This record gives sequence, C-alpha cells and structure tokens, in this order.
Amino acid sequence: MVESEYNIARGDKRERLCSFYASDYHFEMISIPFIQKEIKDKNKIVILTENNLEETVKTVLNRTNLDENDKNEIMKIGWNKSTEEKIENLKEEKLQEQTIFIKGSKDYINLMENQIKNINSNAKTIHCYQVQEVAKEMGEIVKGYDGILNTIGKIDM
Repeated sequence: MVESEYNIARGDKRERLCSFYASDYHFEMISIPFIQKEIKDKNKIVILTENNLEETVKTVLNRTNLDENDKNEIMKIGWNKSTEEKIENLKEEKLQEQTIFIKGSKDYINLMENQIKNINSNAKTIHCYQVQEVAKEMGEIVKGYDGILNTIGKIDM
C-alpha cells in the first residue's frame, strides 16, 4: 500500500502533492502560478523552506506579466520568515484552508511534515524536493503522493 492510500485508509483527508526543482528560481517558476490560483481561491499559503527565497522570488515576479496586485499578494506570503514563526502561525490558523509548500532536503521535508500533520489534518501539502538529491528515487517518491506539481500545473496520479 503506497503512502497516499495509507493516509486515506486511516482517515487523513489531506491532499499531498510533490514537486521536483533544480534551483530556487525553478521552484518559484513552478509554484507561483499554483500559488496565484490558491490565493484567488482564498486559501492561505505557507512556504516552509530551509533557505531565504525573498530575493529570488522578487526577481522572478519582476520578470512575469502578473498584475501588481497579484505580485504584492504573492510577496506577502513570507518568503523569508523563520520556520518556527510559521509553524506557530499554523497552529493559530488551523481552521483556515491552507496550502503548505515544504521545500528542502528530504530530512527537512520529513521534519516539517511531522509537525504539520499534528497541527492541521486537512491542509494541502506540497513536498518540494531538489532533483539533485533525489534523482535516483523520484519514481518511488512519486508513488506516495496524490499528484505532482510541475511547470504545466498539477497532475493527478
């Protein structure tokens, strides 16, 4: 039984997606269109990451044709806040629809996932793996998710 089937069998309603990126810019190019849609759907977006993405996301947004209001909403997400602060905010806002991106090493993703599943069992999570770290495991990793997020959008499994 793959992990997504296991989650359903034990009553976990969370949609779990994965994504694979080659660089911070690549991650942002994949995630920004999805984030824009989630914001329009009134979902709270949280970015949990091992590194500060504020400068790279500014660069990406400056090169897009999004309107200024959308760019401002995307920047408000908090691309540079500490993980601890974001986890505390998740605890306070757990009744709100949430989409949580977890970007980093496999160890970081597992650590953050364990914290999140104890806070909000309904949050949509997107685990974002660096291609170089998991290249030989990608096929097996994908089996544990409901879908994949890539440059053309969300693909259901």
